[in-house]
Amino acid sequence: MKQTYDVVIAGAGPAGLSAGIYTGRALLKTLILDKGMPGGQILLTDIIENYPGSPGAVPSFSLAERFKSQALRFGCEINQEEITKIERTDDIWTVMAAEEEYSARSIIIATGSSHRKLDVPGESQFTGKGVSYCATCDGAFFRDKVIAVVGGGSYALTEALFLTKFAKKVTIIHRRDQFRAEKVLQARVKDNEKIEFMLDSVVKEINGDQRVRSAKILNLINSKEAEIEIEGIFVSVGMIPNTDIVKELVDLNEKGEIIVTKNMATSERGIFAAGDVTDTCSNQVATAVGAGVEAGLAVNNYIEENQLPG
Repeated sequence: MKQTYDVVIAGAGPAGLSAGIYTGRALLKTLILDKGMPGGQILLTDIIENYPGSPGAVPSFSLAERFKSQALRFGCEINQEEITKIERTDDIWTVMAAEEEYSARSIIIATGSSHRKLDVPGESQFTGKGVSYCATCDGAFFRDKVIAVVGGGSYALTEALFLTKFAKKVTIIHRRDQFRAEKVLQARVKDNEKIEFMLDSVVKEINGDQRVRSAKILNLINSKEAEIEIEGIFVSVGMIPNTDIVKELVDLNEKGEIIVTKNMATSERGIFAAGDVTDTCSNQVATAVGAGVEAGLAVNNYIEENQLPG
């Protein structure tokens, strides 16, 4: 007879791994599933400077490994599998992956979010051929090149600063006249001689031959278009929550985020959520960790209060 887990956690980013640490410490049989490597979105950045307790810059891979090792030490199982569907039978959930099915008394959704796209001509055509969504993944391919970064948040400015290690010039294209990023990042990009700005502007089209060669830019103030020569464009215009596996099960807000209570409970009994996939997180590692901890504690209380069969 197939074993039943106390909790299956969908997602092995900071929220999912933190939840697993707490459910593992509570001696709950815990399975963490993720289609990718443990670490989630933090693996798409180079270093993390603002994680509490780490006064110096922490390599993202190192921090992800610490989360993973701690979860394993407290008895969590971690499998690299993508969840395709979740169904309930009485008080037991069936979690379906590509090749396996798992039974669980509770679920934590910590699937994070994915990069939002520009949806302009040429973007999909040149993805992987000059269009990228991850500077740390692809930055080294643009050594001594002229490139652009689209976006005005902290992630976009962090990407731009990282890319100056390789590129000859980086142009930041942003639809507003001011950035939304942390002030320290704004100061750094303004002080970096390799970085230029095209504000109040949006990308209308990405052009090239076998690779990106230029982009058509529209100025939103004067409605003038300009074509700039670039060999790469990094898109950092926000994230979309990964809610496909639960969009028919739990309540979502207008942004597609899972609506949760203060203890990370969703509208569906037995399903909890944490991290960037919810309506309470601010896309920071520290807040994702806190939400994961809250979800882990809530699952323990849920199983104890409902005396679910072992």
